[in-house]
Amino acid sequence: MEHFGIRDAIDIAIVGLLLYYLYRIMKESGTLNIFFGVLAFIVVWLLTSQILDLKLIGTILDQFMGIGLLVLVILFQEQIKRFLVELGDHKRWRFLKKMFRHQKRIDPGSTRRYVLPIVYACLNMAKTKTGALIVIRQEMSLENYEKSGDIIDADINSRLIENIFFKNSPLHDGAMIIDHDRIMSAGCILPVSHDRDVPRALGLRHRSALGISQATDAFAIVVSEETGNISVAHRGKLTTRLSSTELEHRLSDIMSDNI
Repeated sequence: MEHFGIRDAIDIAIVGLLLYYLYRIMKESGTLNIFFGVLAFIVVWLLTSQILDLKLIGTILDQFMGIGLLVLVILFQEQIKRFLVELGDHKRWRFLKKMFRHQKRIDPGSTRRYVLPIVYACLNMAKTKTGALIVIRQEMSLENYEKSGDIIDADINSRLIENIFFKNSPLHDGAMIIDHDRIMSAGCILPVSHDRDVPRALGLRHRSALGISQATDAFAIVVSEETGNISVAHRGKLTTRLSSTELEHRLSDIMSDNI
């Protein structure tokens, strides 16, 4: 019997950690059933081919495993991209970056300069029950979504935000995308989440906000046209009924990471 050593424990821990991250990303993107299906297929393959050494079924499953990786990459390219982005998240590796370069110092005043116009605009639109959907980029590129709307490339300004989402504006129904300190585009089309846990009372804007947070690491803000409530979606989680203070705190954290 082979000795179970420290290398075996490290090997199991790494595999467990990778499976946990994959599980979390699949859950957030609404593809958890597929994750369990792939996991079950791998278990069956290991039992038949590696442990029980069944020749016929093992050979068949070996052929599927040969092309399975390529198929999974094609089907889940967005999830894989997000997994790699999260794996290289600067918050997790900040201590390493300090070893190679100086950490960028963030001026709280500059962060506040970008946050307040968004908060004021959302509060004003909430009072008048003007529907809005604002997406703030983080690490992952949103270029494909930006191209689906009209390019603006303007400074962040509360009046501009309110005018874009004014009920008679042609860009009212789409999403606005903010990239670092610029309003890049408006009237953008986002992926819609089909998560069954979303309350039926929430409309297409909320599902689009949740959808973009599942497909990317972006931060999305929704102002409800029916109730005027402010909600945010991030990392596949939708939080509703935020106060202005809560929204400002969440935005400050997001914007400070992107300036």
